Amino acid sequence: MKRVFTFCLLLLTAIISRAQDTDEYIAEHVEYAQDLMRDHKIPASIILAVAIHESASGNSKIAQHLNNHFGVKGPNNNAEIRSSYRDYLNADESYSHFVEIMETREPFNNLFAKYDQYDYKGWAYGIRSCGYARSRSWASQVIGLIKKYELYQYDERPEGYEEPVYASPVRHRKRTTARSKIYTVKAGDNLSVIAKKKGTTVKALMQKNGMKKVNLKPGQKLKF
Repeated sequence: MKRVFTFCLLLLTAIISRAQDTDEYIAEHVEYAQDLMRDHKIPASIILAVAIHESASGNSKIAQHLNNHFGVKGPNNNAEIRSSYRDYLNADESYSHFVEIMETREPFNNLFAKYDQYDYKGWAYGIRSCGYARSRSWASQVIGLIKKYELYQYDERPEGYEEPVYASPVRHRKRTTARSKIYTVKAGDNLSVIAKKKGTTVKALMQKNGMKKVNLKPGQKLKF
């Protein structure tokens, strides 16, 4: 009997401590996110997606112990964990403070003039470019969450609203070596003449082209 009671107690504890899933998190916070959207003209989808991203749908340590859902740093009075993140009385206070940061701190406060409350992509790219996150993929991840959970449905978009089109950021690879140029050997050319024309040396030409002899043929291609 004692074993059965112990098993039931462990099962109950596991159920109570089960990690909250994202759908549950959205259902819990969507109403307040929409209230903030109506009062401050920032998309509810953005508020929710940033919170989901930064708090792991409310399961992060700072969300659990500090009610911090947006990764905001600052002092806290919590004795349970040591953290550089600030604490809040409840989740709603954390949500309100995020919107306050957007409204009062530069350069975030400039985003309100650029994007409306329906343009979640613009807001995601704008918040990222203003320095909210270091990761270059942060905006794409937030937008991905909005699409996956269809958070845009909470933005109360007017009928016929067309989303602005934004080009995806392109990452350019740095060139580690200079691109080789090609010279076509002409009749009467020799390595010394070519090296002088192209601002290099005979030795460099031979090394670059894998040459053991200085003999050339008209029409031969040389890298320089």
